[in-house]
Amino acid sequence: MSSRPELKAPPEIFYDDEEARKYTSSSRIVKIQSELTERALELLALPDDGVPRLLLDIGCGSGLSGETLSENGHEWIGLDISASMLNVALEREVEGDLLLGDMGQGLGLRPGVIDGAISISAVQWLCNADKSSHEPRLRLKAFFGSLYRCLARGARAVFQVYPENLDQRELILRMAMQAGFSGGVVVDFPHSSKKRKEYLVLTCGPSAPVSKAQDEDGGSCSDDDVNEDEENKTVCVSDRHRPRKKQRITKKGKGREWIMKKKEQMRRRGNVVPPDTKYTGRKRKARF
Repeated sequence: MSSRPELKAPPEIFYDDEEARKYTSSSRIVKIQSELTERALELLALPDDGVPRLLLDIGCGSGLSGETLSENGHEWIGLDISASMLNVALEREVEGDLLLGDMGQGLGLRPGVIDGAISISAVQWLCNADKSSHEPRLRLKAFFGSLYRCLARGARAVFQVYPENLDQRELILRMAMQAGFSGGVVVDFPHSSKKRKEYLVLTCGPSAPVSKAQDEDGGSCSDDDVNEDEENKTVCVSDRHRPRKKQRITKKGKGREWIMKKKEQMRRRGNVVPPDTKYTGRKRKARF
C-alpha cells in the first residue's frame, strides 16, 4: 500500500468520526471488505453442515466484514479499538455483538467459546509502538495467547494482513507459533502489485491442510504446490508448526566394534584393561 494509515496515527485517533463515516460510505471499500471476508471464510474451512458458528471479527470497524459473516449465516462478535467505528456500526444496526477494546492487551473472552476468527487489515497495527509503553512483541504475544485460549480446539483463525516488510511478517508469524498455533501464510496473486493479498492461516491445536489459494488467472494451487516456479504463477503456502523439544536418542546396546574402540582408548590412557578374547562383546543369552 502506498499510504499506510498505521504510520499516520494510532487507530483510535486515525479513525475518528469523520474518517469512520468516510470509510464506511465508500462503495469501493465496501466491495473490497466483502471480497476479503469471503476469502477469509473460505480459508477458515468451517464445516458445511448448515449449523451457524460463533465467529470473532478482530478489528471489525463499522461492521462491513461482519455483514458478510451474517449473510453466510453465522453469529459473530466484533472487537475494535475505535469508538467512532463502533458507533457507525451501531447506527447501521449490524447483527453482531460489539466490543470496544485493544487487541494488543488481550481478548477478554472465555476459553474455547469461539468457533473461528477472522481479521481484515488489522493485525499489522500491532507492529507499531504508538505509545512509550507499547512493545510490539509483547502486544502480539498478548493478542495471540488470548486468541489461542478462546478458540475451540481445532478451530482456525484467518488474518488478512498488509505487513510493511519481511521483518513484520516474520514477527507476526513467530509470535503466533509461540502462542501454540500451527499454520502458515497464503498469498493470493503473488505476482500482481494490485491484487496481491496475504492471509495468515492458523490452526488452534493440530494442524490441518490449508485450502487452495488463487493464482493470477483465477486458478488455484494446493499446499502440494509450494515453491513452484514463477511461470506457473502459483501461490506459495509457508507451513510452520510449533517447535518441539528434541528427544534424546539412546542406544539400546553396544556392539563389539564399539567395545574394542573404547578398550583401545583406555589402554592409550594407561589404564589396566582386560585382554581381548573371542568372547569380548559377545551378546549374552537372556536369563529366565
